[in-house]
Amino acid sequence: MQMKLVIIRGNSGSGKSTIARIVREKLGENTMLVPQDVVRREMLYVKDRAGNPAINLISKITLYGKEIGYNVVLEGILSKELYGEVLNKLISEYGDNAYVFYMDVSFEETLRRHNTKPKRHEYGEEKMKEWWLEKDYLSLPNEYIIPEEYDVAKAVDYILAIVEKS
Repeated sequence: MQMKLVIIRGNSGSGKSTIARIVREKLGENTMLVPQDVVRREMLYVKDRAGNPAINLISKITLYGKEIGYNVVLEGILSKELYGEVLNKLISEYGDNAYVFYMDVSFEETLRRHNTKPKRHEYGEEKMKEWWLEKDYLSLPNEYIIPEEYDVAKAVDYILAIVEKS
């Protein structure tokens, strides 16, 4: 059986972490979740800048998942500028079993969603504007766009329909 890589990208507050956790759960055993923020902020405590060690560690963890026979759900802002090269390498490693989903959610909607989170007080609109990337697509044939009109359930169903059909 071929291991699958599911990448869920998007701006802060777009819903990617919630969706990624549910997708991992629905894919079942032998599926690991690699959250960019956990690796970067909690494990390494580094800023998201060019050359930060989290980029390489995310790649190594993701490839380790494949090595041990696990599907991998990788989620984060994962900007094209900083992570594009490593994402393309990972996608190449997984070949036809790599799927990229981009949460295309407006700034206003990300703010609304962010304000429903328990950790909403950790950062606010100003920081979110600083981090904002408009339509940060990778422009790959296996990249799927999830519009803001999709609620969590519809986004999860959409992802699983694509990932499980192959």
